Amino acid sequence: MPARRRSRSRLLPLAGLAGLAVLSACARNYPQTTLAPKSEFARTIDGVFMHTVWWGLAVFVIVEALLLYIMFRYRERPGSQAKPEHVHGHTRLEIAWTVAPAIILAFIAVPTIRAIFVTQDMTPLGGDLKVRVIGHQWWWQFQYPDLHVVTANELHLPVGARAVFDLETADVIHSFWIPELAGKRDVIPRHVNHIWFTPEVPGTYTGQCAELCGTSHARMGFRVIVDSPEDFRAWVENQRRPAVAYAAPTPTPAPAESEAAPAETAPAESASAAAPAAPAESPAPPPAAPETETPAGASARGDTLTWKGGVVGDPAAGAALFQRSACVACHTISGTAAKGQVGPDLTHVGSRQRIAAELLPNTPENVARWLHDPPALKPGALMPNLNLKPEQIADLVAYLESLK
Repeated sequence: MPARRRSRSRLLPLAGLAGLAVLSACARNYPQTTLAPKSEFARTIDGVFMHTVWWGLAVFVIVEALLLYIMFRYRERPGSQAKPEHVHGHTRLEIAWTVAPAIILAFIAVPTIRAIFVTQDMTPLGGDLKVRVIGHQWWWQFQYPDLHVVTANELHLPVGARAVFDLETADVIHSFWIPELAGKRDVIPRHVNHIWFTPEVPGTYTGQCAELCGTSHARMGFRVIVDSPEDFRAWVENQRRPAVAYAAPTPTPAPAESEAAPAETAPAESASAAAPAAPAESPAPPPAAPETETPAGASARGDTLTWKGGVVGDPAAGAALFQRSACVACHTISGTAAKGQVGPDLTHVGSRQRIAAELLPNTPENVARWLHDPPALKPGALMPNLNLKPEQIADLVAYLESLK
């Protein structure tokens, strides 16, 4: 096989791989794409981007066309002995390539400045949903001051209603970014920043801290769930409810001796000695205990809950353990004595889709992994390894997963 043909055969697979790579760049199903805007804020940013792309494409086509023309027009031809003429300067050409980029930049600058003013306009509108966002290392807190709701790492919004955010941080600089809904906005210490957008399409969107903020910066995600107005109202009503209250388990008292001993039947004076004794009536069965609500995903087994995956725990024991341990110093659970402000609010943690700031799906197995050793899953996490026993972890899992 000639060397030229052999080299071409080697290049074909590389060309095929390059083609696949180019085609993969056309996909629009990336979870954090900015090319599929779902709000007017994101669409404004996307409009500026595409405006710049089209101008860049026009410049690329013109420059490449001129380059190809010059390459073929002034190429060296066989038998030609003439040397190219050296030209020193060309005033009109230099003016042209100075003025043309300035005009192009002006066409790009005008819509960019217009977009800046539009996205920075915080004029209040009727019906705005106010949300206070507080960034922590490495999780997000969301407060709805007008609705009296506090949650963590999971932001719910109604479709079609403008949401206005006050952005704050509890420690270092963070950056609030939801690629499909809004552009990046820095969260700066001792300063309140602002952003707004109106979600237009129901669905679930992922957000991310976009400013390097420490060891687990890449694990500081959150989830935005855009609900229908009805679903959002139902979510708010559920979030306003206090946590499930579990009474401390009480031991069953031992029966008294007089009750435990079999009853002796005294012979009746008027009865005949040959008459057989009447059989004693069997005691009535004890009243059935009231049914308790079993959290979704669990099956009742005595006073415990057996979870899918083999994690077994008692939610009442978990509630008691939570209240008497260091958990109450960091976490809040509405309706209980836990009022800590260091970690996320756990009032309805069982209803959230993920835990640890978007790190893990909210399953009993993952909650158990997190309770076993949080820093192993998220380096630098403020929640330490509490050296919990397996049965303590199981009880806490049962309790936390019941908080719907």
